[in-house]
Amino acid sequence: MFRSNRILLTLVALVVFTLLIVGCGGNKSAETTSSPKQETSATKQDQASDPKNEIRVINHAMGTTEIKGTPQRIVTLYQGATDAAVALGIKPVGAVESWWEQPYYEYIRKDLKDVPVVGQETQPNLEEISKLNPDLIIASKVRHEAIYEQLTQIAPTVTHETLFKFKETVELVGNAANKQNEAQTLLSQWENRIADFKQQITAKLGSKWPMKASVLNFRAGQARIYAGSFAGDILSELGFARTEFLQKEVDKGSTVIRLTDKESIPNMNADVSFVFLTDPEGEPAVQQTYDEWKAHPLWKKLDSVKLNQVYEVGEVVWNMGGGIIAANMMLDELYDRFELKNNK
Repeated sequence: MFRSNRILLTLVALVVFTLLIVGCGGNKSAETTSSPKQETSATKQDQASDPKNEIRVINHAMGTTEIKGTPQRIVTLYQGATDAAVALGIKPVGAVESWWEQPYYEYIRKDLKDVPVVGQETQPNLEEISKLNPDLIIASKVRHEAIYEQLTQIAPTVTHETLFKFKETVELVGNAANKQNEAQTLLSQWENRIADFKQQITAKLGSKWPMKASVLNFRAGQARIYAGSFAGDILSELGFARTEFLQKEVDKGSTVIRLTDKESIPNMNADVSFVFLTDPEGEPAVQQTYDEWKAHPLWKKLDSVKLNQVYEVGEVVWNMGGGIIAANMMLDELYDRFELKNNK
Protein backbone atom coordinates (compact mmCIF):
# COMPACT_ATOMS: atom_id res chain seq x y z
CA MET A 1 0.00 0.00 0.00
CA PHE A 2 2.80 2.33 0.96
CA ARG A 3 4.53 1.36 -2.28
CA SER A 4 1.42 2.32 -4.28
CA ASN A 5 1.19 5.65 -2.45
CA ARG A 6 4.82 6.43 -3.16
CA ILE A 7 4.31 5.65 -6.86
CA LEU A 8 1.23 7.88 -6.94
CA LEU A 9 3.07 10.74 -5.19
CA THR A 10 5.95 10.38 -7.61
CA LEU A 11 3.61 10.59 -10.60
CA VAL A 12 1.90 13.69 -9.15
CA ALA A 13 5.27 15.32 -8.54
CA LEU A 14 6.34 14.63 -12.13
CA VAL A 15 3.12 16.15 -13.49
CA VAL A 16 3.52 19.30 -11.33
CA PHE A 17 7.18 19.63 -12.34
CA THR A 18 6.28 19.28 -16.02
CA LEU A 19 3.59 21.96 -15.69
CA LEU A 20 6.04 24.28 -13.99
CA ILE A 21 8.57 23.84 -16.81
CA VAL A 22 5.92 24.49 -19.47
CA GLY A 23 4.74 27.55 -17.58
CA CYS A 24 8.23 28.96 -17.32
CA GLY A 25 8.82 28.25 -20.99
CA GLY A 26 5.63 30.09 -21.90
CA ASN A 27 6.65 33.15 -19.90
CA LYS A 28 10.04 33.16 -21.54
CA SER A 29 8.43 32.97 -24.97
CA ALA A 30 6.10 35.82 -24.07
CA GLU A 31 9.01 37.95 -22.95
CA THR A 32 10.92 37.17 -26.13
CA THR A 33 8.06 38.13 -28.44
CA SER A 34 7.07 41.28 -26.54
CA SER A 35 10.54 42.78 -26.53
CA PRO A 36 10.81 43.36 -30.32
CA LYS A 37 7.36 45.00 -30.30
CA GLN A 38 8.53 47.48 -27.69
CA GLU A 39 11.67 48.20 -29.68
CA THR A 40 9.68 48.70 -32.89
CA SER A 41 7.36 51.17 -31.16
CA ALA A 42 10.31 53.07 -29.71
CA THR A 43 12.00 53.14 -33.11
CA LYS A 44 8.91 54.64 -34.68
CA GLN A 45 8.79 57.32 -31.99
CA ASP A 46 12.47 58.09 -32.54
CA GLN A 47 11.91 58.37 -36.28
CA ALA A 48 8.95 60.69 -35.78
CA SER A 49 11.00 63.00 -33.56
CA ASP A 50 14.09 62.89 -35.81
CA PRO A 51 14.42 66.28 -37.62
CA LYS A 52 15.63 64.38 -40.69
CA ASN A 53 12.19 62.82 -41.06
CA GLU A 54 10.12 65.88 -40.19
CA ILE A 55 7.59 66.74 -42.88
CA ARG A 56 7.06 70.47 -43.33
CA VAL A 57 4.40 72.05 -45.55
CA ILE A 58 5.59 75.17 -47.39
CA ASN A 59 3.04 77.64 -48.77
CA HIS A 60 4.21 79.42 -51.91
CA ALA A 61 3.03 81.11 -55.09
CA MET A 62 2.06 77.88 -56.85
CA GLY A 63 0.38 76.17 -53.89
CA THR A 64 1.83 74.00 -51.13
CA THR A 65 4.79 71.63 -51.11
CA GLU A 66 5.81 68.99 -48.58
CA ILE A 67 9.50 68.89 -47.74
CA LYS A 68 11.11 66.19 -45.63
CA GLY A 69 13.83 67.19 -43.20
CA THR A 70 16.60 69.56 -44.25
CA PRO A 71 17.33 69.58 -48.00
CA GLN A 72 20.98 69.09 -48.88
CA ARG A 73 20.90 69.37 -52.68
CA ILE A 74 19.26 72.64 -53.68
CA VAL A 75 18.89 74.11 -57.17
CA THR A 76 18.09 77.83 -57.59
CA LEU A 77 16.36 79.08 -60.72
CA TYR A 78 16.39 82.86 -60.35
CA GLN A 79 19.06 85.36 -59.36
CA GLY A 80 17.47 86.50 -56.11
CA ALA A 81 17.14 82.89 -54.93
CA THR A 82 20.80 82.19 -55.66
CA ASP A 83 21.78 85.34 -53.76
CA ALA A 84 19.55 84.34 -50.81
CA ALA A 85 20.96 80.81 -50.74
CA VAL A 86 24.52 82.13 -50.51
CA ALA A 87 23.48 84.57 -47.77
CA LEU A 88 22.02 81.65 -45.80
CA GLY A 89 25.24 79.68 -46.09
CA ILE A 90 23.89 77.32 -48.75
CA LYS A 91 25.98 76.25 -51.73
CA PRO A 92 23.51 75.19 -54.42
CA VAL A 93 24.26 72.04 -56.41
CA GLY A 94 23.05 73.93 -59.48
CA ALA A 95 21.98 77.48 -60.42
CA VAL A 96 20.90 79.41 -63.49
CA GLU A 97 23.45 81.57 -65.27
CA SER A 98 23.67 85.25 -64.38
CA TRP A 99 22.53 87.85 -66.90
CA TRP A 100 25.96 89.49 -67.00
CA GLU A 101 29.38 88.50 -65.68
CA GLN A 102 28.79 84.84 -66.56
CA PRO A 103 28.70 82.25 -65.21
CA TYR A 104 27.77 84.01 -61.96
CA TYR A 105 27.89 87.59 -60.73
CA GLU A 106 31.28 88.53 -59.38
CA TYR A 107 29.97 89.52 -55.97
CA ILE A 108 28.94 85.90 -55.21
CA ARG A 109 31.12 84.01 -57.68
CA LYS A 110 33.58 82.72 -55.08
CA ASP A 111 30.69 81.17 -53.13
CA LEU A 112 29.51 79.36 -56.27
CA LYS A 113 32.82 77.87 -57.31
CA ASP A 114 32.31 74.64 -59.29
CA VAL A 115 28.50 74.94 -59.11
CA PRO A 116 27.08 73.69 -62.44
CA VAL A 117 25.02 76.06 -64.57
CA VAL A 118 21.55 74.67 -65.31
CA GLY A 119 20.57 76.97 -68.15
CA GLN A 120 19.18 80.47 -68.16
CA GLU A 121 16.64 81.96 -65.77
CA THR A 122 14.08 82.16 -68.57
CA GLN A 123 14.87 78.65 -69.86
CA PRO A 124 16.26 76.22 -67.27
CA ASN A 125 17.60 72.92 -68.56
CA LEU A 126 15.35 70.27 -67.02
CA GLU A 127 17.61 67.42 -68.04
CA GLU A 128 20.64 68.97 -66.35
CA ILE A 129 18.59 69.73 -63.24
CA SER A 130 17.44 66.12 -63.05
CA LYS A 131 21.02 64.83 -63.34
CA LEU A 132 21.92 66.72 -60.17
CA ASN A 133 19.37 64.70 -58.17
CA PRO A 134 18.17 67.72 -56.14
CA ASP A 135 15.96 67.43 -53.09
CA LEU A 136 14.67 71.02 -53.41
CA ILE A 137 14.17 73.47 -56.28
CA ILE A 138 13.62 77.21 -55.74
CA ALA A 139 11.77 78.77 -58.68
CA SER A 140 9.66 81.80 -59.58
CA LYS A 141 6.08 81.77 -60.80
CA VAL A 142 6.68 84.66 -63.18
CA ARG A 143 9.49 82.71 -64.87
CA HIS A 144 8.64 79.06 -64.39
CA GLU A 145 4.87 78.63 -64.14
CA ALA A 146 4.78 76.77 -67.47
CA ILE A 147 7.31 74.15 -66.33
CA TYR A 148 6.29 73.96 -62.68
CA GLU A 149 4.73 70.49 -62.95
CA GLN A 150 7.85 69.16 -64.68
CA LEU A 151 10.02 70.61 -61.94
CA THR A 152 7.90 68.95 -59.24
CA GLN A 153 8.49 65.59 -60.90
CA ILE A 154 12.22 66.12 -60.39
CA ALA A 155 12.12 67.37 -56.78
CA PRO A 156 9.92 69.30 -54.33
CA THR A 157 9.63 72.79 -55.80
CA VAL A 158 8.67 76.09 -54.17
CA THR A 159 8.10 79.35 -56.02
CA HIS A 160 7.98 83.06 -55.39
CA GLU A 161 5.40 85.19 -57.18
CA THR A 162 8.00 87.49 -58.71
CA LEU A 163 11.77 88.09 -58.76
CA PHE A 164 12.77 91.19 -56.85
CA LYS A 165 11.02 90.94 -53.46
CA PHE A 166 14.27 89.96 -51.80
CA LYS A 167 13.00 89.79 -48.20
CA GLU A 168 10.21 87.43 -49.21
CA THR A 169 12.75 85.34 -51.12
CA VAL A 170 14.90 85.05 -47.99
CA GLU A 171 11.84 83.84 -46.06
CA LEU A 172 10.92 81.36 -48.80
CA VAL A 173 14.40 79.88 -49.08
CA GLY A 174 14.81 79.87 -45.30
CA ASN A 175 11.54 78.01 -44.74
CA ALA A 176 12.09 75.53 -47.55
CA ALA A 177 15.73 74.82 -46.64
CA ASN A 178 14.91 74.53 -42.91
CA LYS A 179 17.03 77.59 -42.10
CA GLN A 180 14.34 79.72 -40.55
CA ASN A 181 16.55 81.07 -37.76
CA GLU A 182 19.28 82.11 -40.18
CA ALA A 183 16.70 83.82 -42.40
CA GLN A 184 15.25 85.72 -39.46
CA THR A 185 18.74 86.86 -38.46
CA LEU A 186 19.39 88.25 -41.95
CA LEU A 187 16.07 90.08 -41.99
CA SER A 188 16.55 91.50 -38.49
CA GLN A 189 19.98 92.80 -39.47
CA TRP A 190 18.43 94.44 -42.53
CA GLU A 191 15.71 96.11 -40.49
CA ASN A 192 18.32 97.46 -38.08
CA ARG A 193 20.33 98.93 -40.96
CA ILE A 194 17.21 100.53 -42.44
CA ALA A 195 16.37 102.17 -39.12
CA ASP A 196 19.95 103.39 -38.71
CA PHE A 197 20.10 104.89 -42.22
CA LYS A 198 16.78 106.68 -41.79
CA GLN A 199 17.82 108.11 -38.44
CA GLN A 200 21.14 109.40 -39.79
CA ILE A 201 19.89 110.87 -43.06
CA THR A 202 16.95 112.57 -41.33
CA ALA A 203 19.33 114.17 -38.83
CA LYS A 204 21.70 115.28 -41.60
CA LEU A 205 19.23 116.66 -44.15
CA GLY A 206 16.57 118.01 -41.82
CA SER A 207 13.88 119.82 -43.78
CA LYS A 208 15.38 118.60 -47.08
CA TRP A 209 14.31 115.08 -46.16
CA PRO A 210 12.62 113.10 -47.56
CA MET A 211 14.13 113.52 -51.01
CA LYS A 212 12.25 112.42 -54.10
CA ALA A 213 14.22 109.78 -55.95
CA SER A 214 14.12 108.16 -59.38
CA VAL A 215 15.95 105.13 -60.77
CA LEU A 216 16.75 105.56 -64.46
CA ASN A 217 18.01 103.02 -66.98
CA PHE A 218 19.40 103.58 -70.45
CA ARG A 219 19.65 100.91 -73.13
CA ALA A 220 20.37 100.99 -76.81
CA GLY A 221 17.77 103.37 -78.26
CA GLN A 222 15.55 103.57 -75.18
CA ALA A 223 15.22 104.80 -71.61
CA ARG A 224 13.34 103.43 -68.62
CA ILE A 225 12.25 104.48 -65.15
CA TYR A 226 12.19 101.78 -62.48
CA ALA A 227 9.34 102.32 -60.03
CA GLY A 228 8.11 99.39 -57.92
CA SER A 229 11.27 97.43 -58.56
CA PHE A 230 14.21 96.05 -56.57
CA ALA A 231 16.00 99.40 -56.23
CA GLY A 232 12.78 101.40 -56.17
CA ASP A 233 11.37 99.38 -53.28
CA ILE A 234 14.59 99.68 -51.28
CA LEU A 235 14.70 103.45 -51.75
CA SER A 236 11.09 103.68 -50.61
CA GLU A 237 11.85 101.53 -47.55
CA LEU A 238 14.75 103.84 -46.70
CA GLY A 239 12.41 106.80 -46.67
CA PHE A 240 13.02 108.30 -50.12
CA ALA A 241 9.79 109.64 -51.61
CA ARG A 242 8.33 108.83 -55.00
CA THR A 243 7.19 111.58 -57.32
CA GLU A 244 3.46 111.83 -57.99
CA PHE A 245 4.01 110.32 -61.43
CA LEU A 246 5.94 107.33 -60.05
CA GLN A 247 3.48 106.71 -57.24
CA LYS A 248 0.61 106.56 -59.71
CA GLU A 249 2.54 104.01 -61.76
CA VAL A 250 3.28 101.91 -58.68
CA ASP A 251 -0.38 102.04 -57.64
CA LYS A 252 -1.24 100.66 -61.08
CA GLY A 253 1.18 97.78 -60.51
CA SER A 254 3.91 99.07 -62.81
CA THR A 255 7.52 98.19 -62.09
CA VAL A 256 9.16 99.57 -65.23
CA ILE A 257 8.04 102.58 -67.31
CA ARG A 258 9.42 102.56 -70.83
CA LEU A 259 9.92 106.01 -72.32
CA THR A 260 9.44 106.12 -76.06
CA ASP A 261 10.88 109.55 -76.79
CA LYS A 262 12.77 112.42 -75.21
CA GLU A 263 9.59 114.45 -74.80
CA SER A 264 8.83 112.22 -71.82
CA ILE A 265 12.01 113.29 -69.96
CA PRO A 266 9.96 115.39 -67.45
CA ASN A 267 8.60 112.09 -66.08
CA MET A 268 12.16 111.43 -64.83
CA ASN A 269 12.11 114.44 -62.56
CA ALA A 270 13.26 113.95 -58.95
CA ASP A 271 15.55 115.52 -56.34
CA VAL A 272 18.09 112.74 -56.83
CA SER A 273 18.47 110.32 -59.73
CA PHE A 274 20.32 107.01 -59.79
CA VAL A 275 21.27 105.94 -63.30
CA PHE A 276 22.49 102.56 -64.53
CA LEU A 277 23.40 101.63 -68.08
CA THR A 278 22.61 98.19 -69.43
CA ASP A 279 25.75 96.51 -70.75
CA PRO A 280 27.56 99.69 -71.85
CA GLU A 281 30.79 97.79 -72.57
CA GLY A 282 29.15 95.25 -74.85
CA GLU A 283 26.80 97.78 -76.44
CA PRO A 284 28.41 101.12 -77.37
CA ALA A 285 24.96 102.27 -78.49
CA VAL A 286 23.93 102.35 -74.81
CA GLN A 287 26.37 105.12 -73.94
CA GLN A 288 25.37 106.93 -77.11
CA THR A 289 21.70 106.82 -76.09
CA TYR A 290 22.53 108.17 -72.64
CA ASP A 291 24.62 111.01 -74.09
CA GLU A 292 21.84 111.97 -76.50
CA TRP A 293 19.22 112.14 -73.74
CA LYS A 294 21.53 114.15 -71.48
CA ALA A 295 22.09 116.65 -74.29
CA HIS A 296 18.37 117.35 -74.63
CA PRO A 297 17.14 120.70 -73.20
CA LEU A 298 14.49 118.95 -71.09
CA TRP A 299 17.17 116.93 -69.29
CA LYS A 300 18.80 120.10 -68.05
CA LYS A 301 15.51 121.12 -66.42
CA LEU A 302 15.38 118.09 -64.14
CA ASP A 303 15.77 118.97 -60.47
CA SER A 304 18.39 116.28 -59.91
CA VAL A 305 20.47 117.73 -62.75
CA LYS A 306 20.18 121.28 -61.42
CA LEU A 307 21.11 120.05 -57.92
CA ASN A 308 24.03 118.03 -59.32
CA GLN A 309 22.54 114.88 -57.81
CA VAL A 310 22.59 112.47 -60.74
CA TYR A 311 24.62 109.41 -59.75
CA GLU A 312 25.67 106.54 -61.98
CA VAL A 313 25.42 103.15 -60.27
CA GLY A 314 26.09 99.53 -61.25
CA GLU A 315 23.28 97.53 -62.80
CA VAL A 316 24.22 94.23 -61.16
CA VAL A 317 23.84 95.52 -57.60
CA TRP A 318 21.00 97.96 -58.28
CA ASN A 319 18.89 95.74 -60.50
CA MET A 320 20.14 92.32 -61.59
CA GLY A 321 21.28 90.70 -58.33
CA GLY A 322 17.84 90.87 -56.77
CA GLY A 323 18.83 89.40 -53.40
CA ILE A 324 19.65 90.42 -49.87
CA ILE A 325 23.42 90.48 -50.45
CA ALA A 326 22.93 92.87 -53.39
CA ALA A 327 20.48 94.91 -51.28
CA ASN A 328 23.09 95.36 -48.56
CA MET A 329 25.68 96.34 -51.14
CA MET A 330 23.27 98.94 -52.53
CA LEU A 331 22.73 100.24 -49.01
CA ASP A 332 26.50 100.44 -48.51
CA GLU A 333 26.69 102.69 -51.59
CA LEU A 334 23.97 104.96 -50.22
CA TYR A 335 25.77 105.30 -46.88
CA ASP A 336 28.87 106.38 -48.81
CA ARG A 337 26.96 108.63 -51.23
CA PHE A 338 25.37 110.64 -48.43
CA GLU A 339 28.47 110.49 -46.24
CA LEU A 340 26.82 108.66 -43.38
CA LYS A 341 28.50 106.38 -40.85
CA ASN A 342 28.05 102.78 -41.94
CA ASN A 343 27.42 100.79 -38.76
CA LYS A 344 26.99 97.38 -40.35
